[in-house]
Amino acid sequence: MKKILVVDDDQESRNLLCEVLEANGYAPYAVANGLAAREVLKRDVEYRIVIADFQMPQESGLELLRNLRQQNSKHEIILMSCFMSGAEKKAAKALGAHALLEKPFQLTELLQTVAELAVQNSIGISS
Repeated sequence: MKKILVVDDDQESRNLLCEVLEANGYAPYAVANGLAAREVLKRDVEYRIVIADFQMPQESGLELLRNLRQQNSKHEIILMSCFMSGAEKKAAKALGAHALLEKPFQLTELLQTVAELAVQNSIGISS
């Protein structure tokens, strides 16, 4: 079962995403900010996919992505946001974000993106 880390400061969003991911055969775990996410990722190397909100207190999704890339992390990052400027989108893509999902998005869109990443990771393909 693929482990997925969900990072969002909104409790309801975390709960919904975890419920949907679990119902589709994944093993999600949720934290409220980027700092907590980095601690989890240090302790557990089985997380390859990270779904993170773009705007969060303490450490944004973009800051999380930047910090992970500075550590040469190969995690696949999906960022979600209700608003990202053009410069922020460009920065996220330059840092290797796999997908940028605009809120509100269809859960099927998220599941399709996660499924693509899960298949790539299971056969050793890196984007």
